[in-house]
Amino acid sequence: MARRKEQEGRRKALVDAAIAAGAERGLRSLSLTDVAAKAGLTRGAVLYYYADLEALLVEVHKAGVARLCDGRDAELATLADARQMLVAAIRAGLPTGPDDALMRLLYEFDVLAGASPLHDDLVRAMYERQHATYLRILRLGEQQGHFRIKADAEQVAMNLVALEDAYGLHIVGGNILIGTEQAEAAIVSVAEHLTHCTLG
Repeated sequence: MARRKEQEGRRKALVDAAIAAGAERGLRSLSLTDVAAKAGLTRGAVLYYYADLEALLVEVHKAGVARLCDGRDAELATLADARQMLVAAIRAGLPTGPDDALMRLLYEFDVLAGASPLHDDLVRAMYERQHATYLRILRLGEQQGHFRIKADAEQVAMNLVALEDAYGLHIVGGNILIGTEQAEAAIVSVAEHLTHCTLG
């Protein structure tokens, strides 16, 4: 059991190193050597835990899913009112700021989509989770009588995901005109218009 925990800890440390190195070099330029240097290990030591860089990047993407999707859904599960859930979902879906390394890499995965079936699958799976979260909230809000959605709910959810991603990209890109708070307020404003409901 102790050895298993040690290996899990080492794998997590390598994922963290990959996130840090990826944020510095970008996914297109990232190598196993970069990850090893960031982790203070040899390239061979990294290969002991992961077959290649792509296998490690899959774990990086899983870390992103755990934070953006699993973590957000867990937070939403503590709320009952769809109005509160929608605001919380918008807030949790945005980067914390320009230095949010994990969210930066998630956007880079989007850029690499089309370059390989693996990246296509990862990006599609992430989008499906984002869309499902918003759609679930929208339908609950209708059931609770809070939301009056005149458009197709699936399209509204799609638009909310698009806004989340677009503003998030500006934030991690360091656009000084768009911070996390401004982005949240802007998306909430659009969500109020689409749901015909005051959220704040």
